[in-house]
Amino acid sequence: MTPSFPTATYRLQLHAGFTFADAEAVVPYLATLGISHLYASPIAMAAPGSLHGYDGTDPRRINPELGGEEGLIRLVAALRKRDMGLIVDIVPNHLGVAGDSNALWLDVLAKGRASEYAALFDIDWDRPIALPVLDGPLEEVIAAGRLALMAGGLQLDGGVTYPLRLDDPGVPDGASPDDPETVRAVTLRQHYRLIHWRAANDRLNWRRFFAINDLAGVRVEDETVFTFTHGLILDLFARGLIDGVRVDHVDGLSDPTAYCRRLRQHLEMAGGGRVPYVVVEKILATEEHLPPEWPVEGTTGYDFMREVSGLLHDPRGMRQLATLWARISGRPADFEAEARQGRRDMLCWQFEGQLNACLDSMAALAGDIPTRGMLRRAVEALLEVFPAYRTYGTGSAALPGDAPWRKAARKAMRVPPGEGWVADLILSWLAGDGHANPALKAKAVRRFQQLSAPIAAKGVEDTAFYRHGALLSANDVGFDPAQPALSVDGFHRAIEHRARHHPHAMLTLATHDHKRGPDARARLSVLSTIPGVWEDTVQRWIALAAPVSQGVDPGDLYLLFQALIGAWAGSFDENLLSRLQDWQRKALREARLRSSWEAPDEAYEGLCLDLSAALLGDGAFRDSFARFMETLKAPALAASLAQSALHHLVPGVPDLYQGSECADLSMVDPDNRCPVDFARRSALLSDPAGDAKFALIAHLLRLRRGGHALAQGDYHPLEVTGRRSDHLVAFLRRHGEEMLCCMIAIRLGKVLLGSDGACPPAQWWEDTAVHHDGQAWLARDLLPDRVWSVMSL
Repeated sequence: MTPSFPTATYRLQLHAGFTFADAEAVVPYLATLGISHLYASPIAMAAPGSLHGYDGTDPRRINPELGGEEGLIRLVAALRKRDMGLIVDIVPNHLGVAGDSNALWLDVLAKGRASEYAALFDIDWDRPIALPVLDGPLEEVIAAGRLALMAGGLQLDGGVTYPLRLDDPGVPDGASPDDPETVRAVTLRQHYRLIHWRAANDRLNWRRFFAINDLAGVRVEDETVFTFTHGLILDLFARGLIDGVRVDHVDGLSDPTAYCRRLRQHLEMAGGGRVPYVVVEKILATEEHLPPEWPVEGTTGYDFMREVSGLLHDPRGMRQLATLWARISGRPADFEAEARQGRRDMLCWQFEGQLNACLDSMAALAGDIPTRGMLRRAVEALLEVFPAYRTYGTGSAALPGDAPWRKAARKAMRVPPGEGWVADLILSWLAGDGHANPALKAKAVRRFQQLSAPIAAKGVEDTAFYRHGALLSANDVGFDPAQPALSVDGFHRAIEHRARHHPHAMLTLATHDHKRGPDARARLSVLSTIPGVWEDTVQRWIALAAPVSQGVDPGDLYLLFQALIGAWAGSFDENLLSRLQDWQRKALREARLRSSWEAPDEAYEGLCLDLSAALLGDGAFRDSFARFMETLKAPALAASLAQSALHHLVPGVPDLYQGSECADLSMVDPDNRCPVDFARRSALLSDPAGDAKFALIAHLLRLRRGGHALAQGDYHPLEVTGRRSDHLVAFLRRHGEEMLCCMIAIRLGKVLLGSDGACPPAQWWEDTAVHHDGQAWLARDLLPDRVWSVMSL
């Protein structure tokens, strides 16, 4: 049966404030816009009031806060009426365990290994389950009367009640349930231990999602657990209610290769021959490709987001901006130095418990030599430089694509003299070599791989990205600030590879996790094309800010200027200040240089918040800033249109994150999850003239649904010659007799700075020409009044 894959998707964030019924109401708008499939955030039962659904509590039930099964059925009926489909997000890696909202987790706490759900969670059962819920030592909490022995269990601060084990003898005769010694004795008899939340990093004995204590890892590699956690999704696919899935955080799983194969097999069996659309959330390194062994359509599109953003960055300008950043901030110009330190910090500060579990398994495998200390030094050195999220070996075998990452890590790592062989031994285990105990080797490999992924995510994207500020448009999910720019030839190679191997992969420019919206990134990218102008401008602003920036680190001031450029929507209002200050607080804490989530420095944060308020209220700064933003207007719009055109013209499935069909100047969450004005967007369908981005996207989506070249056609780069060849991306999309010649102008900051229009004058192109089949077309004729062109041949 021919699969009915999407031609374009639209991502909606569902929660109690935006339910299935709300999604149903916007289906007519999405259908008219040209969307083929709605793409929904997780729909399974989640923690009460969840705004995202990634803290699921029961994978067997549809979330009643969204409207339950009845609401889902009505939504699907509305979609089918317009020949549209539904893709849903699934979360196989973890479940939410905060408070007492997860009955499955509570059952495990009450029954221990005897619970029917014990195999569900990735717990080391050699000691009681550590629950990091206290804010002080257990004895002090009990002495203060904050832990009460109730009929239903142990109640903390009058709120959450933790269940007693079923065979607990209770309070001895003559003892008082209020007596601290009694409470302490009962507490220490349970299948769990209540510990200080700060001890979680060192004492946790169950796998969590990254460093979040409220999300417990699931053992989906177990066939029984897979069946339990995927029954609902398989049923929905069997009933024709969904058409595919997006797999969240596939790199967190024990064996992603086996999981993807099992998921595909079970979905196809459930669908009776209907082919599911399956994409995975996978962060690919710059030179990494999705393993061909995975039977999936592709990734969710972070790799495309990185590629198209790199195309907008000028390589020479980026080098100048890195030097400028180092001079202003005093921090390294080289991002790789920040990435290494970020990995070291996170491994040391937040993953000691998981590191020890990894070392325990390796020590059991190694025997007396290498020693545990040797293993620790080698593991730490490997994780500090590992160039990809993880490898995909099983202990007995490895994917061929893993080899370059093992080789690169070995070359980059620094180990003590005479201990290189220890690193070689660990890498051999990852490669599936050797004759060690197979079960022990599999366990050691799994624990290393499930540690390397969160170290990469937390150390690089959630730490180093907030410490390095050469240009913030180069710091987003899946990006590599060490290689921020991409040549036109490099872009073509990346697109050709995807077209050959994963032609139906998702392509995205915005997600619920992005650090900056696509139009904010496009606007900031212009700075790389005018580094000299930007340096002069920022020096003026630093001087203007001098009276109100005392005590604020110069790097934080520089980052604030960039954040303001990206987020500014045309006015200095309270909403802008609120958004900026939310970002400042989060950026400072994520960087962990002058504040942190664990120990916020409210005095320093206050200085930074006062600074942003003062700048937005200062007339001289406001005037200077507004003038500069006016000069950026044309090149920023050109960059936004260029990336939007590429988003919808190259092979793959363009995904529009909610609201991003119009200008998206959002910052990191919660700013990127704000309500969408669908009434305004619906009105634009009949009169899009006032919104160039919306008009472009609507036009290209109609082309996608009305023909075959964009949705299914081949991709052929076209030769571009002449003085401005680096500023033009040209390619052919062809399906049968249908051929479209696509041309997009890029990196126009210098020529458009201060211009009234978003297109260079015709004479600027000089002799630049596009060549195809013996013909040559001059760019000045192809792009007379806009930065993109789609020409039928």
